[in-house]
Amino acid sequence: MEGLIVIIHVLASLGVIGLVLIQHGKGADAGAAFGGGNTGSMFSVPGSANFLSRATSICVTIFFCTSITLAVIASNKHGASAFADLPQETESIETIDTNAESDNSVGASDIPD
Repeated sequence: MEGLIVIIHVLASLGVIGLVLIQHGKGADAGAAFGGGNTGSMFSVPGSANFLSRATSICVTIFFCTSITLAVIASNKHGASAFADLPQETESIETIDTNAESDNSVGASDIPD
């Protein structure tokens, strides 16, 4: 099951990459950069979406769904929590402080007068 989702995920990602590279962006004409052509349409309301933009949105939706699905599968496979395998500390802060004070007194007695 996970292998099928990975295959769909890779195909959707390749589809998004290909469709985005094929599409012609707004204002991509050389004349639009210098004020020529129909530059007013760059900031106008876009018309109906064409096939490439619809296919891109479908591929992106599939990509996000498979990403979330793979994340859920990975979290269920490796346990419920990421903090479950952390070792517990047995020393308390008070024990560490008392050891530090006793070390200071031992070090002070080693100094010759």
